[in-house]
Order: sequence, then C-alpha cells, then structure tokens
Amino acid sequence: MATLHELIAQKEALEREIERTQQQGRLDAIAKVRSLMAEYGLSASDLSTKGTPKARAAKGKKVAAKYRNAATGEAWSGRGLQPNWLKAALASGRKLSDFAV
Repeated sequence: MATLHELIAQKEALEREIERTQQQGRLDAIAKVRSLMAEYGLSASDLSTKGTPKARAAKGKKVAAKYRNAATGEAWSGRGLQPNWLKAALASGRKLSDFAV
C-alpha cells in the first residue's frame, strides 16, 4: 500500500501532466483554427461579428417612415410596437392606410 507522501507526489505529477495536456490541446486547437482561417481567407474580424453578413449590414440602420401623423409630424417605420398616437387613431376608427406615406 502506498504512503500518503507517495500518493501526494503521484497527485502532483498527474496534475502537471493534466496541465501539459491541456496546454497542448489548446495549442493544437489554435493551429487548427489558424489553418482553417488561412484556407478560407478569414480574419479575426470575421469571427467577432454576429449573424449573417446581411444581418450585420442592416443592424443599426435607420428605416424610412411608412406611416406619418399629418397633424403632429410623428412617424413610424412599421417596425416594432405601434406608437400610442397610431393606436389611438386606429381605435377611433381611422385606418392604417390613412397614415401611409
């Protein structure tokens, strides 16, 4: 039966071996990623973006107004929730097409 000191030494040796194996795995993964990036002509900036190229281009762009309140000049693009002025007008019997730009 192994002594406590021998078991502790074995544990430390295993921990060092685990660390070396993890580091080698990381290095192998980095090399593989770099190889794939070179093969497909990718850069680090390609990895940091989210979504498809079309979604990236459209994100944050202003959209032209589709509906406008002639009395106040308020506008709505037709995206997202309807604004309160439009909800009130529709509730009073007006049609959405009345506000089309």
